[in-house]
Amino acid sequence: MEISKPDIKINMHEELFRKYFRVLKLARTPTREEFTKIATVAAAGVLLIGMIGFIIYLIFDHKTLLGF
Repeated sequence: MEISKPDIKINMHEELFRKYFRVLKLARTPTREEFTKIATVAAAGVLLIGMIGFIIYLIFDHKTLLGF
């Protein structure tokens, strides 16, 4: 007696599609307050990383002024 193997590729794609669809059903548009908080935090992060990079640039560019 031989047992046939199920077609795994089709089952995997169907399950993956169900998972994606479930996430899309739960997703929603953020409120204005949520968006403002996220944008503020992201902007602060960008500014902080930029300032750190600029300070590193100044240190390496002006080694003689700092006594290195």
